[in-house]
Amino acid sequence: MSDTVITRQLTRAFEGREVVKDVSLRVEQGSIYGLVGRNGAGKTTLFKLLLGMLRPSAGRAQVLGFDSVKEKEEILRRTGSLIETPVFYEHLSAVDNLRLHLAYMGFSGEMDSRIGDALERVGLSDTGKQPVSAFSLGMRQRLAIARAIVHRPELLILDEPANGLDPLGIRALRGLLAGLAEEEGMTILLSSHILSELEKTAGRIGILEEGRLLEEFSPKEAQERFPGGLEELFIRVAERREKL
Repeated sequence: MSDTVITRQLTRAFEGREVVKDVSLRVEQGSIYGLVGRNGAGKTTLFKLLLGMLRPSAGRAQVLGFDSVKEKEEILRRTGSLIETPVFYEHLSAVDNLRLHLAYMGFSGEMDSRIGDALERVGLSDTGKQPVSAFSLGMRQRLAIARAIVHRPELLILDEPANGLDPLGIRALRGLLAGLAEEEGMTILLSSHILSELEKTAGRIGILEEGRLLEEFSPKEAQERFPGGLEELFIRVAERREKL
């Protein structure tokens, strides 16, 4: 199986401070990879580097076989993402927001079927002409996920996708991601502060601390090493890092 994401000593500095440091990462095609780390650990910056939204200070990233600096337009066309707070046209409906997104992405055919499928997958198929300005936080988050998948990308990058979702919404998200990976072969890279959810969703997990990828493991390996699973492993790795 080929790798969808490959980074080699990827580094990004802001005003002399390295936020991402020498990250070498591989994410297999069709897999779900979870990234965990404290606030400010570098997760969002790493995602932006993969999408070509930021240029690396050193190292390189290859996504879907394309260089993140030289071929970022091709990467963005083939990737769906949710990074930071999603922004919509507030006066428009969910359908119209997705229609504009598809037009921007250059997709003209099968628009209605793509939009209907995406909204059904996230539980927003009954919103009709209701403007996004009337949506709850959870509904806006689900619309952001629908926008990320509506063009049926090869790679999906989600930064804290469970934000604003209630327990039923989080469970539905888990099922959606599993289906996209298993049935459609989509590669998914996500971050989350909900460690128990990462254990149920991701096949492989990486711990990012102060910009460095400290350790990678499967949920099963975490359970075998520590009774508390991923949460205990994360705490121990972080504490070990603080003592260095």
